[in-house]
Amino acid sequence: MAAGDGGDEVRVLQNLRGKIYDAKHLVPNKMRDFFCTINLDQEEVFRTQVVEKSLSPYFGEEFYFEIPRTFQWLSFYIYDKSVLQKDLRIGKVSIKKEDLSNYTGKENWFMLQPIDSNSEVQGKVHLELKLNELITDNGSVCQQLVVHIKECHGLPLINGQNCDPYATVSLVGPSRNDQKKTKVKKKTSNPQFNETFYFEVTRSSSYTKKSQFQVEEEDIEKLEVRVDLWNNGNLVQDIFLGEIKVPVKVLRNDSFQAWYLLQPRENGNKSSKTDDLGSLRLNICYTEDCVLPSEYYTSLRNLLLKSSDVQPISASAAYILSEVCRDKYDAVLPLVRLLLHHHKLVPFVAAVAELDLKDTQEANTVFRGNSLATRCVDEMMKIVGKHYLKVTLKPVIDEICESPKPCEIDPIKLREGDNVEINMENLRYYVDKVFREIVRSSISCPTLMCDVFYSLRHLAAKRFPNDPHVQYSAVSSFVFLRFFAVAVVSPHTFHLRPHHPDAQTCRTLTLISKAIQTLGSWGSLTKSKLSSFKETFMCEFFKTFQEDKFTESVKKFLDDVSSTESKEPSGLSEPVHLKEGEMYKRAQGRTRIGKKNFKKRWFCLTSREFTYHKQQDKEPIFTIPIKNILAVEKLDESSFNKKNMFQVLHGEKPLYIQANNCVEASEWIEALCRVTRCNQKRLSFYHPSAFLNGNWLCCKATIENTVGCARCTAGVPADTQIEIDGDRETERIYSFFTINMSKLQKLEEACGSIAVYQGPRKEPDDYSNFTIEDSVATFHTLKQIIDIVEKLNESHEKYRKKRSSSAKYGSEENPIVGKVS
Repeated sequence: MAAGDGGDEVRVLQNLRGKIYDAKHLVPNKMRDFFCTINLDQEEVFRTQVVEKSLSPYFGEEFYFEIPRTFQWLSFYIYDKSVLQKDLRIGKVSIKKEDLSNYTGKENWFMLQPIDSNSEVQGKVHLELKLNELITDNGSVCQQLVVHIKECHGLPLINGQNCDPYATVSLVGPSRNDQKKTKVKKKTSNPQFNETFYFEVTRSSSYTKKSQFQVEEEDIEKLEVRVDLWNNGNLVQDIFLGEIKVPVKVLRNDSFQAWYLLQPRENGNKSSKTDDLGSLRLNICYTEDCVLPSEYYTSLRNLLLKSSDVQPISASAAYILSEVCRDKYDAVLPLVRLLLHHHKLVPFVAAVAELDLKDTQEANTVFRGNSLATRCVDEMMKIVGKHYLKVTLKPVIDEICESPKPCEIDPIKLREGDNVEINMENLRYYVDKVFREIVRSSISCPTLMCDVFYSLRHLAAKRFPNDPHVQYSAVSSFVFLRFFAVAVVSPHTFHLRPHHPDAQTCRTLTLISKAIQTLGSWGSLTKSKLSSFKETFMCEFFKTFQEDKFTESVKKFLDDVSSTESKEPSGLSEPVHLKEGEMYKRAQGRTRIGKKNFKKRWFCLTSREFTYHKQQDKEPIFTIPIKNILAVEKLDESSFNKKNMFQVLHGEKPLYIQANNCVEASEWIEALCRVTRCNQKRLSFYHPSAFLNGNWLCCKATIENTVGCARCTAGVPADTQIEIDGDRETERIYSFFTINMSKLQKLEEACGSIAVYQGPRKEPDDYSNFTIEDSVATFHTLKQIIDIVEKLNESHEKYRKKRSSSAKYGSEENPIVGKVS
C-alpha cells in the first residue's frame, strides 16, 4: 500500500470500516461473558473486549483497517468466553465479498447463523488433470485419469498455528469411490504436494478381472474428481479444510490445469438446529479502489485543489462534491485528506466557513450545525490532532479507565450504598484534572489546527462585530465541543483506549465530557446560564465552578490556540508515538540451549526509535534508533513455517517478527516503512528468506553478510504523522462523482435554465436543495467535472478489460469458484 502519489501500476486497494453495536437474545439463555471477532475467511483480524454477564451485550466498537489480501467471506463470530476451557463459538454472520456492497453504510440487524465445521474453509488448490488412453496387453483400449495435485495457498491457521495439511483425491461416481492420499506436510499454510495419482476410468467389455465396481462407457458423464484438504490431527480428529469437485467430462481427452477456491461441503452450513441463536447489529462499509497511475488524476486533482480560489465558493468542484453526495461524511473525508496533502485545506475551510456564517443569524449558534465547514474542521482535527490528544488526554483517560472511582451524581441513578457527596468530589477531581491538562496543552496544538482556528475566529468576529464573545465561541465550538469532549466520551474511537469502556466508566466519561463542554463554552459560565441545564444535578455540580479562574483559563487557552504565532519549540520536544502492540519476535542468539524460539513481546514505534519490551509499560529490552533501520520487508513463510512475518534490517542481525494476522502485519510494515523512508543508508536489496544452517534459504548463498538477492520495496518519503495517499483520495472522489452523475447532470441543466431564463423556477424539486449562487460559474465547473469523469471512466474500462483478459479464469489471480461445468 503506497502512501504517496505516483507509481506506474494500477493498485487495487481495499479497506473496511464500520461498527459492531450490540447483540441480543443470545443462547444459551443465561448470563454469560461474550466477545465478537472479525474474520477474513478463517483469519481473525479484530476482537472486541469481553462484555461480562449479559444476554444482550453492547460492544460499541468501531473498526477500520486496510485489507492486504484477497478474501471470499467477511465473518463476525460471537464467542462465549470460558476461563478453563476453549472459548465457545455461539454463532456467526458471514457475508460474501460480492454482497458487501448491499450493506455499505447501513445499520443492519443480522440473524446469527449456526457454525458448521464443514463450512469453515479458506484457501485455494492448484490441480492438473489429464485423461489418457491406454492399450492393454490384449489390445483393448481403456481410459486413465491422471490427477496431479501441485500445491495449496492460504490454508487457515489451526489454533493460531500453521496447519499440517494433507489431501485426499477421489474419483467418485454412482457405483464407485476410489480414494488416494498425499503425504502430510508439516507446519505450513502453503503446502507443496507435487504428487500424481492414477485412476482407471473405463474398461473394455472383455476385461474379466473381478472388481468392486462396474463402469460402463457412458458413466464417464457421471464421474467427478473430488479433492478434500485436511489438517492432520495426530491424536485428535482431523479437521476438514475444504474441497473441490471437477467433472471428468470437462477434460475431453485433453489436459486441464487450474487454480480452484476451496469450497464448503455440500451439507455445510445446513444445520439441523432450528433454534434462534440471536442477532447482531452491525454497520459495515467496504470499499475497493482501483487506483490508476498518478498522471490520470491530474485534471481532477487540479480542479479540486483550486476550489478555494473559485468565486463564489459554491461554484467550486469541492463544494459541488459535498452538494451531490447523500452522505456528506463520505465526500468530506477524502476531500479533506487531499486538500491537507497539498496544503490547500486552510483557505478552503475559510471560504466555506464564510459562506456558512452568511446564513447564521445569531452569534450563539455560530458553527453549531452540521455544515460542510464544520465537517471539514471535524475531519481535520481527527487527522492532525491524533498525537495532540495522546499527549494531552491519554494519561488521565488511562487513570479513569484503569482505576475508576464512583462518580454518579444523578439521584435517580444512584445505587444502594452510594454517597453522592463523595461521588461529586470524585467527579470534580476528574474534571479538574482533564480541564487542567487541556488548558495547559496549547503549546502542543498542531500549527495547522491553530491556523484554522485563527481564520474561524476572525471570520466570526467580522460577521458579528458587536459581540465580544463570538470570537471565542467560534473556536470553543470546535476544540472543546467537537474535539476534546468527544475524545473523552469515546476514547477508543480516537485510539486513546484499545476498547469501548464498560458501562460504569462510560457513564463517568459522559459526565466529565458534559462538564468539559460547559467549561469550554465561552459565555456559558454566568449564573443566568445555569438555568439552561436540563439536569438539576448538573446545575448543582456547576455551582462549585463559578470562579473567574476557569473563565480566564479558557479565554487564555482559546487565545493561544487561535494565534498564528509559532508555539511549538524547534524540533519535537518528545517523540511522536506512532504504533504499539503485542507480537512475537525470534530470539536473536541469546538462548541458553541454542534453540532460537519465538517469544511474545510488547513493541512500540515512535518517530525516534523502535523498541520491544517484556510487557507493556516495562523498560525496553531492545532498542533500534529509527535512523539505523536499513529496510523493512516481508519474510517468506518458508523461513520458519510461520505466517504474517516481517523483518527489520538494521546494523546487527535482522529482527524477525511475527504479527498476529495479515492486517496487523501490513500496518506494522507500512508504519515502519513510512518513518524510515528518508534514512540515507536504506538498502536497495534484501534477502526475502532467513539465513539458516549456514545459507540463505532464498538464494543459497553461504556468506551471511552477502548482498540481498531481491530488490527492496520502493517508497516515497511521507509525513510520519499523517499518512495520505493523494491518488487514492482522488480516486475516491472520482467514484463519488460517478455514483452521483445523474445529480451532476440535473444540476448542470438547472444552471443552464437559470442562466437563460431568470424568471420563476418551474421545477424546483430537481435542484432546490442545491446552493446555486452563480449559475454561470457553477455550470462551467460542472461541465469540467463531467468531462473529466467521463475520461476517467474510459481509463477504468480499459483497465478492466485488460485485467479480465490477463487474469484468465482458473489462474492463481482469478481461481475457479465452485464446480466446473
